[in-house]
Amino acid sequence: MSAVIATKPALPEKKPVKFSNLLLGAGLNLFEVTTLGQPLEVVKTTMAANRGDSFAGALAKIWGRGGVLGFYQGLIPWAWIEASTKGAVLLFVASEAEYYARTFGAGDFTAGISGGVTGGVAQAYATMGFCTCMKTVEITKHKVAATGVKPPSTFATFMDIYRKEGIKGINKGVNAVAIRQMTNWGSRFGLSRLAEQGIRKVTGKEEGGKLSAWEKILASGLGGGLSAWNQPIEVIRVEMQSKTVDPNRPAKMTVGNTLTYIYSQNGVRGLYRGVVPRIGLGVWQTICMVAMGDMAKTYVEKLTGETVTAKH
Repeated sequence: MSAVIATKPALPEKKPVKFSNLLLGAGLNLFEVTTLGQPLEVVKTTMAANRGDSFAGALAKIWGRGGVLGFYQGLIPWAWIEASTKGAVLLFVASEAEYYARTFGAGDFTAGISGGVTGGVAQAYATMGFCTCMKTVEITKHKVAATGVKPPSTFATFMDIYRKEGIKGINKGVNAVAIRQMTNWGSRFGLSRLAEQGIRKVTGKEEGGKLSAWEKILASGLGGGLSAWNQPIEVIRVEMQSKTVDPNRPAKMTVGNTLTYIYSQNGVRGLYRGVVPRIGLGVWQTICMVAMGDMAKTYVEKLTGETVTAKH
């Protein structure tokens, strides 16, 4: 009678996080935010902070803050810091989370979502909290200027908040950012995969068949656009971080009481202010990552001598 030898299942391979991957992610993020990304972010934030304004009214308000430069408020240094670091944080944490999810027996889809969600939360607490807070302060502080008082510089504002409220002050709204990132990454990943499956069926491709660049853009664009369903979290985040003075606002704002405040002031429509530029932002991010990703990948490989393994 032959003995049955029990063998342990092979552990999943742990993919290394390369410098070339970090450079690619940072470069694409910086390009995206410096071109159309920041103007769409400014429009979205202005509409979320001024919920009574129309789309045209928001554009006029931004133009009045400095013409074309008004659309780039908060770009330097906050948007650049966020863009250059969030890719690195996401890549490190998502890679680790995905690996450990696989060691517990998770499949590709579940492990991928686990990595994206965990990486998104890490992004929020590591760098995005204070960056989004300072961008929002920069964009909404024109309300101070409207009273005839010259608003302080970006760094003076940062130091003033830090002196008065410490780390908590410059990370105001970070819990809302974390919820947004978690739901955004999870839904964008899942919806993009569903769109890819649909495109393969329509075009007659087999399961797992390679998509063209335009098909990738369409699938990811649909995923990015449809993931804007969580816009109420974004509006809550903007309200928590804005410098609006209103006696009706809660003194200590939480996600829950900010939601109640916005609903009482503007109803359900108020919770979806800025959703159109946010959909545009999701589509533009997709075009940058997918359409320009291959060109950037080739350049980074020549520059570093490493093979880029990051997916985009």
